[in-house]
Amino acid sequence: MNTSRILVVDDEPQLRRAMRSTLSALGFIVDDADTGEAALERVREDKFDLILLDINMPGRSGLSVCREIRERSDVNILMLTVRDRPQDKIEALDAGADGYVTKPFDVNELLARIRASLRRAPTAARGEAGVLRLDGLEINFRDRQVRVNGRVARLTPTELELLQYFVRNSDSVLRHDKILQTVWGPDYGNEVEYLRVFVNQLRKKIEPDPAHPRYILTEPWTGYRFNADSQGSSNR
Repeated sequence: MNTSRILVVDDEPQLRRAMRSTLSALGFIVDDADTGEAALERVREDKFDLILLDINMPGRSGLSVCREIRERSDVNILMLTVRDRPQDKIEALDAGADGYVTKPFDVNELLARIRASLRRAPTAARGEAGVLRLDGLEINFRDRQVRVNGRVARLTPTELELLQYFVRNSDSVLRHDKILQTVWGPDYGNEVEYLRVFVNQLRKKIEPDPAHPRYILTEPWTGYRFNADSQGSSNR
């Protein structure tokens, strides 16, 4: 029996009813909210494993709500949006979303993305047995904790899994499509801009100077490489 808790946030009653019915039938525990304000209240009161959050809502926008949730929680967040421009998707990821689904969506596609998102937290939580220390960076995947110069850096489950994948393959050149398909799933192989946003966010959290990365290095036109021998390294 699936006991994952999902919060559906959308101002369309019909969509909330449909999602509640579909997800409940699959064993998920489902709650819903019709405004951003109501969603924030639910998150303060209860613990959820995943939030389906509509971008366009009256009052507080989904982007604003996502940013506020991210300040206090690493819960998985999938944005629901009728917008299909690359810039709109980038804004959602910049706000802290782990992914997005464009309306109207196929239910099977949504379920695949929900399951992929929910798989990320336990995978990251198992982590590696040891602790990696690089200058001021300390990564403990078993405890799901990253410290930069002694301070805890809050990473989302997706950011943590991405970092874990980089570290597991230190000093190897990883192609964009391989990273996307490993961390996000087979449907994401062409979402290079998607990956770029997450790498930028991760750099902001772990790099001494994100504009001149020491750890996550760009391999032009190919992908990225995690530099385990970071002394004196610099790469955009």
